[in-house]
Amino acid sequence: MNIKKLTTAKQLLDKEFGKKGTETRKKFREEAYSYYLSEILKSRRLELNLSQEELAQKVGKKRPYISRVENGEDVRISNFVQIAMALNLNFDLQPV
Repeated sequence: MNIKKLTTAKQLLDKEFGKKGTETRKKFREEAYSYYLSEILKSRRLELNLSQEELAQKVGKKRPYISRVENGEDVRISNFVQIAMALNLNFDLQPV
């Protein structure tokens, strides 16, 4: 096996989504974070045996909104915090 032929994760990301700092890479990163955060919320909701409707009522939203959040389509930090609190989730925000 020739080690020089191995591809790093950075090389794959650069090839697929553009170099760090480009608009395409920035968009990929934002979508990846939205997906990651939405999966945390959905997993916790299911762990608590809450329906989307029940969670929506807890945060004063409608069920389709919770669905959009869980699909990574609408994960604003203010809404994330509100939903996370309703799900008894703790989190830390730290600079990168």
